Amino acid sequence: MTSIHFVCVLTIVNAVLSASYFTAEIKTNTRPIIGVLAQEVYNPQPGRNSYIAASYVKFLESAGARVVPVIINKSDEENTRLFKSINGVLFPGGGVSIETSGYSRAAALFYRLALEANSKGDYFPILGICLGFEQLTLLTSSQLLLSHTNTSGVALPLNFTDETRDSQLFKDFPDDLMKSLASESLTENSHQWSLTTANFTKSERLKKFYRVLSTNTDGQNEFVSTVEAYEFPIYGTQWHPEKNAFEWTRPYIPHTPSAIKTTFYTAQFFVNEARKNLHTFGSTEEEQKALIYNYNPVYTGTESSFEQKYFFD
Repeated sequence: MTSIHFVCVLTIVNAVLSASYFTAEIKTNTRPIIGVLAQEVYNPQPGRNSYIAASYVKFLESAGARVVPVIINKSDEENTRLFKSINGVLFPGGGVSIETSGYSRAAALFYRLALEANSKGDYFPILGICLGFEQLTLLTSSQLLLSHTNTSGVALPLNFTDETRDSQLFKDFPDDLMKSLASESLTENSHQWSLTTANFTKSERLKKFYRVLSTNTDGQNEFVSTVEAYEFPIYGTQWHPEKNAFEWTRPYIPHTPSAIKTTFYTAQFFVNEARKNLHTFGSTEEEQKALIYNYNPVYTGTESSFEQKYFFD
C-alpha cells in the first residue's frame, strides 16, 4: 500500500470513527410525554370546568407518546415545573378566546418557555392545530391578524408552496401521500377565522419567524394553512390532522386510507420531534400522577363534534 493510499484510508477511518462518536452522543427519548392544553367549557359544571378532546390524546398515543393534560387553572409556577418535565406541547383546536381565556394564558407561558429553552439548546417542540395555529400567530406577531372565512366544516386539498421542499414537517411523508394531499380533500377545516396570505405578508414578525408550507382558499380569501418556524421546532396547521382517524360525528371529515395516513404521518412527525427533548419528571410517582391515564374519557358524540372528551376541575 502506498503512503498516499494509507493516508486516504486513515482519513476515511477517522471520519467513520468520528461520525460514530457523534452519533453515539445523540440521545433519543424513547418515552416521550407531551402536554396538551385544556380549555374552558361553555357551560361549566362541578368537575367539568375545562376539557381536552380525546382525539388529540389518541393522535399522540398512536405515534408512541404519552400525554399529560395542561390544566388551565394551574399557576404559572406549577406549569413552569410541568414544562421542565414534558417533552413537547400541543395547542389543540377549540372555540375559546385566544386573547383572554385560560387557554391563551397557558399557551403564552409555554410559548415563552419554549423560545427560551430552544434558544439555549434545549430542544422543545410545539404543535398548534386550528385554534392552536391561530394562537401561535397572535403570540408571534403580537397582533390579532385573523379574518373571517367560510371554512367551518369543509375538507380541502393543500396548496403547497415552494418552501415545502425544505420543510421539516413534510420531509418524511411518502411521495404518494404528498400527491394525495395536493389533489384530494384530505385536510378537514373547522374554523371561522383564518390568517390570510395578505395579512401574513404584511407582518414582518410572522414573515421572519415562519415559512409558509401550504395555503388554501374559501373561494374568496387565500389563507395560510401550514407553517413551521425557521429557527425553532414550532409548527402550525389550520387544518385538523387528528380528526381523520378519530372523529366520526361530522360527514365532511375524510376517512379514506390517504386521510388516515395523513393523521399518522403528522403524529409521527411531532412525536419524533418530542423524542429530541430529554426533560423528565422528578420521580416515577410524579410522572404517573400527571398522566392522562388518571382521567376517564366521556362519550360526548351525541352532543358534541367530539366523540370523547376528558373533563377537568
